[in-house]
Amino acid sequence: NQGRWDDAEKLEVQVMETRKTKLGADHPDTLASMNNLAYTQKSLGRDVEAIELMRECVQLCQQRFRPNHPNLLSFLAALAQWEAEHAVANLGIV
Repeated sequence: NQGRWDDAEKLEVQVMETRKTKLGADHPDTLASMNNLAYTQKSLGRDVEAIELMRECVQLCQQRFRPNHPNLLSFLAALAQWEAEHAVANLGIV
């Protein structure tokens, strides 16, 4: 399955970059692509990259959407969970 995740990541990068170019960095479709790519990076065990990309996604969402927008809340929840997991892992507790 690792090869499938790698293939998915390559495709998601292409989609995200195309959407950034054609639609703009803060377009909802671009943000969805960023979110998808971040989840794929997380699935590949690349937590730091996933967290960095999700932070960027959240920042762009905050500029584009109202504070209680469902996408923003979903992205924030994922980011908070990932950051907490990463912090715990760095403490060596889990």
